[in-house]
Amino acid sequence: MVAAGCDLNARFRSEIPTEVCYKPFPMHELPRTQALRCFITVAREGTVSRAATVLGLTQPAVSLQLKALEENTGLQLFNRTPSGFTLTEAGAALLPLAHKAVAAATDFKATADAMKEAERGTLRVGTILDPEFTRLGPFVRNLATSAQRTEVFLRHGVSDDVLAQIGRGELDVGYYVDATPPASLIHQSFAERTIDDGRYQLAPLLCYDYRVIAPIDWSDRVMGKGWAELAHLPWLATPAHSGHRRLLDDIFRPLGPLPKRVAFTDQEEAMIDFVESGVCLSLARDVVLAPRLARPHNFVVADRVKITCDLSFACLAARRQESAIANAFAAVRTVWNIKPLVAGAGPARTGKVAKHV
Repeated sequence: MVAAGCDLNARFRSEIPTEVCYKPFPMHELPRTQALRCFITVAREGTVSRAATVLGLTQPAVSLQLKALEENTGLQLFNRTPSGFTLTEAGAALLPLAHKAVAAATDFKATADAMKEAERGTLRVGTILDPEFTRLGPFVRNLATSAQRTEVFLRHGVSDDVLAQIGRGELDVGYYVDATPPASLIHQSFAERTIDDGRYQLAPLLCYDYRVIAPIDWSDRVMGKGWAELAHLPWLATPAHSGHRRLLDDIFRPLGPLPKRVAFTDQEEAMIDFVESGVCLSLARDVVLAPRLARPHNFVVADRVKITCDLSFACLAARRQESAIANAFAAVRTVWNIKPLVAGAGPARTGKVAKHV
């Protein structure tokens, strides 16, 4: 066991940040939040390497956190196999409690940070995609001219990073993209909903489609094909925390190995250019495709698959009724003409709504 002062051997000193040093905690104290995050992430990802990538840590750092947690609880939490990690019976029983403990710690920090921000009259907003698509300009103008005269700070990123920063209290609200729940389509409702076991509150603003596009010479390889067949073709790589990557991984993971990914870009126009070069498939928003389809092009749109998504406005559910955040939700609903607020009711969805952006 490593000494309490984090005197790691020389091989690991250069790899492991100070904040994740392995320091055992007494049994009468709760485990550290970082150790619980590692436990949760390894349980979800199945390997230490993937968990380390998600957490932004080194593999040795994640392994040390798991070792600390198992030694100090006196329980084996994972079965180690050549193909990855699986939860033991004890690990499966403790996992829901780990989720609650991490959420509580995060909510504590977020609430404290929010109280500080409320005193300053500011709102930190996470943005994604292009400002025209999210109607960011009208939203900011609405807040700036409201009675509260909110000072808005914008931080641009990708969907999963925006949600994570909201969870850590670094942002107050933000835009987020996820697949539209089947129930929302069936009931044709834009009512607010929660995700991640009720932790985040989402207000859907727009329902739109991602289409699959392929090089024009690959027409016979994609037309009439389903997701299982498309999984065997190369796909364009997008940022690890982007909505693109998450949406596709959620579809392909149950089908087997994830598709081979080639090239990389985070710009949607460049995605279409890569596809036209003849090397890969990609997702593309219908509103981005429309002008390209109106002129000569070298791609085809798959006819049997699409992903219907919501562009939503998000916050921590525990903070939804705070004055600044409630005001932001009211402003964004005004910009998008979304009424009413209450769950269980809302304007009907239509397939044409995306074309009006």
